[in-house]
Amino acid sequence: MDFYGSVPFDFFCIQETKMQREQSGFDFGRLEFWNDALRKGYSGTAVFTGMEPLSVRYGMGLERHDAEGRIITLEYPSFFLINVYTPNSQDELRRLPYRMEWEDDFRAYCRALDAGRPVIICGDLNVAHTEMDIKNAKSNVKNAGFTPQEREKMTLLLENGWTDTFRRVYPDKRDGYTWWSYMGNARARNVGWRIDYFLVSKRAETGIIEAKIYDQVYGSDHCPVGLTISI
Repeated sequence: MDFYGSVPFDFFCIQETKMQREQSGFDFGRLEFWNDALRKGYSGTAVFTGMEPLSVRYGMGLERHDAEGRIITLEYPSFFLINVYTPNSQDELRRLPYRMEWEDDFRAYCRALDAGRPVIICGDLNVAHTEMDIKNAKSNVKNAGFTPQEREKMTLLLENGWTDTFRRVYPDKRDGYTWWSYMGNARARNVGWRIDYFLVSKRAETGIIEAKIYDQVYGSDHCPVGLTISI
């Protein structure tokens, strides 16, 4: 809440709320949109904004995906905003086959929206796309979030019409991470991964003004990311 009150924003998106809306004791002072997982204490997303949307969608409209509260889509006259928490492939990659199905369905969902107007995708995408986005690439190739399969799906999403806003602004920057393990004093040593993103439709990329990583903000194993865009 300290960070929430310290930065100006039009949209504030949270992934992995791990709670039901009625458990919130905070006064966010904005419109609130929550998509809670059916399983309590798991997953979930939320968006806070002062801008009334034309419509709100929860999930992709696919029963096999929508019980975990992973997507909120807000519609506005000139764009869609998608807040997403991509499933983790988990230890021993036991959920990787499901993750591959999710990736294909999510890409199709985004493309359908993009046919109408530009789309901003905000969220924890649970993948470090390139070796620049992770500290120890070689030792993590077989780990969830840096498998060839997950990285290829991210490449495919970008090739289907989206721009990684951070890479658009900082194409060669290394050591810009958004997640650090709680183990081994990783954050203090900046042994991290960049797995949190703002993606925008390619036709809107010229409106990108700034992409930020708030790596000095604590309170989670992730840090916030930000996007300033004219759209």
